[in-house]
This record gives sequence, structure tokens and C-alpha cells, in this order.
Amino acid sequence: MFAIGEASRQSGVGIETIRYYEREGIVPKPERASNNRRMYSTHDIGRLCFLKKCRDLGFPLADAKTLLGLSEGDSEDCQSVKDLAEHHVLNVREKIRKLRRLEAALTELTANCDSGNVSCPMLSQLRAV
Repeated sequence: MFAIGEASRQSGVGIETIRYYEREGIVPKPERASNNRRMYSTHDIGRLCFLKKCRDLGFPLADAKTLLGLSEGDSEDCQSVKDLAEHHVLNVREKIRKLRRLEAALTELTANCDSGNVSCPMLSQLRAV
């Protein structure tokens, strides 16, 4: 059994995030030692690692919780996992499209900037109604 600091170190999940996951019911509350300190098993730390990997892949917390539940179920539901992942891919592609439009707009604005100008064209454009 491990204290929260060690669980955090092993999983890469911050202590406050672990507490948040517990409060929100994303992970079960851990056992408590006689001094009331949280104590985590290797299985608990495995859950935290799983959630960290999901979050690193950009899955929303609700989806990460769903995936965790699917991973701990009696039978793995590969179709549900695939559906969730495909939906996430569509969201990622939409974010990429928006970021590309943002990049183009910023490139256009900064292309008009010349160092040494008394008046900055980018600021003028941003002020324009």
C-alpha cells in the first residue's frame, strides 16, 4: 500500500487531481490507514495510470471514466471503445481545422507588421469594428 504522494509519483497524476477524481467518483475512494491517510494499492495506481494515458490522448474526463469502466468490466466491449475513439478522432480533426484557420488569420495579421512602424497594422486591425 502506498501513500498519495507515492501514488502520484508512480502514476504521474497530481495529488490534487487524484483527490478530485475521488470526490467526483471517477475512481473509488481508497482505503484509509489508522491515521486516516489515504492508502493506494497497485490496482488503484493502475487506474490512475490508465486515466493519465487517456487524458494524455486528449480524451475528455467523462470519456476517460467510461473507458476505465469498460476496461474493468466483465467483458471488454471493443465496439464501444472503438465508437468512443472514433468520435474523439472527429473532435480532434475539428480542433485541428479551427487551429489551422486561427494560424492563417494570425499569419495574415502579422504579415502586415513591419518593425519600426509608428503605427502597428495588426493592432489597428484588431481595434477595427
